[in-house]
Amino acid sequence: MRKQTVAGACALVLFCSTAMAQNLKFAPGEDSRFNWQSFEDFAARYDLSGQEMTLFGPWLGPDKELIESIVAYFEEATGADVAYSGSDSFEQQIVIDAQAGSAPNVAVFPQPGLAANLAAQGYLTPLGGETADWLRENYAAGQSWVDLSTYPDKDGNAQLFAFPYKIDVKSLVWYVPENFEDAGYEVPQTMEELKALTEQIVADGGTPWCIGLGSGGATGWPATDWVEDLMLRTQPPEVYDQWVTNEIPFNDERVVAAIEEFGWFARNDDFVAGGAKAVASTDFRDSPAGLFSFPPGCYMHRQASFIPSFFPEGTELGVDADFFYFPPYGDKDLGNPVLGAGTLFAITADSEAARAFIEFLKTPIAHELWMAQSGFLTPFTKVNPDAYANDALKKQGEILTNATTFRFDASDLMPGRIGAGAFWTGMVDYVSGKSAEEVTGDIQREWDAIK
Repeated sequence: MRKQTVAGACALVLFCSTAMAQNLKFAPGEDSRFNWQSFEDFAARYDLSGQEMTLFGPWLGPDKELIESIVAYFEEATGADVAYSGSDSFEQQIVIDAQAGSAPNVAVFPQPGLAANLAAQGYLTPLGGETADWLRENYAAGQSWVDLSTYPDKDGNAQLFAFPYKIDVKSLVWYVPENFEDAGYEVPQTMEELKALTEQIVADGGTPWCIGLGSGGATGWPATDWVEDLMLRTQPPEVYDQWVTNEIPFNDERVVAAIEEFGWFARNDDFVAGGAKAVASTDFRDSPAGLFSFPPGCYMHRQASFIPSFFPEGTELGVDADFFYFPPYGDKDLGNPVLGAGTLFAITADSEAARAFIEFLKTPIAHELWMAQSGFLTPFTKVNPDAYANDALKKQGEILTNATTFRFDASDLMPGRIGAGAFWTGMVDYVSGKSAEEVTGDIQREWDAIK
């Protein structure tokens, strides 16, 4: 088999031809961080020479180049020819293509709800119990990933339809290590310690938090992330799931309590830079700025892994800024929940190459090659964490693999009128002074209106 011979030769002599090297980001066998044996073993299983596969997803620009850098190894291992196309209108286009009978072989879904809708209409191919078992055995909090990827088919039978790959972590608190060191503060390990630190900073004359909900037409979404994280830390994951589907009403006392926990941080003038009234009007992109002022405008900022894009130019992660896991309550037995997002790969036009591609995503090499570049986290426990491009990504990866529960962003799972509407505006109303009971009642009335 040509593909085996070339790849095997690279592994043995630790170099590849110029022709191969220009297509592959890392020459097989040359970087000891990677599990090249998994590449060799996969290549030995497949000969797809002459077969073509189409892959469609939301990635453009640098992200398009990154996914194509991974696809190149699948092509090298199998001999298949893969064409990736990306679109910023993926959510609309994949529905059009599926209904027209022109869907790609594999589609990359950024939202589970969209995948679930197409599965219910019969447009996705089940991945089978073997893949579900693989996720349970190889991903941290494995059942969480099975649940995230399992939807009713057109007959109402629950089946695993998607493979989670490339995950984002939201349960992070950012801070400046030098500021903590100068003040003698330590990273809290529990929510009780985080609250105590918040109060200590105020007692010392400082401001604990920077919080900003501004985001143009999407103003309010950063608060939904806070509430989702707090729901996972105050209630079992089953309750979170019931909340997402409105099996329990939005104005349930447990949801009200989680919002009020957010209010403990956000509605106290002493706790937030600019006072509580500034929370709704401060743009989320500007809100981390207080971390880097002198004296510090704030000491902590809770936000997802993307927020360093809005740090001052030249900020070195791990030195000028760092993060810690948004901690669980010490007096509750709810493990280490992680809130996040990510992408799900599903077969939308079945083929031998499409099924082989899903199998490729189960190999350590398919994860490690992207880990070594940028913007990629994985819950796969059998990868080499040293493959991450930097310490910040490695640390976030450890948070993900230490998770006992993973849940997708709730507002993204709710109907758009709720998750990208009433929930957002409700959180703005709440930080502006409306009670949690009033806000959740308003949101529940929106739910009732669409049922």
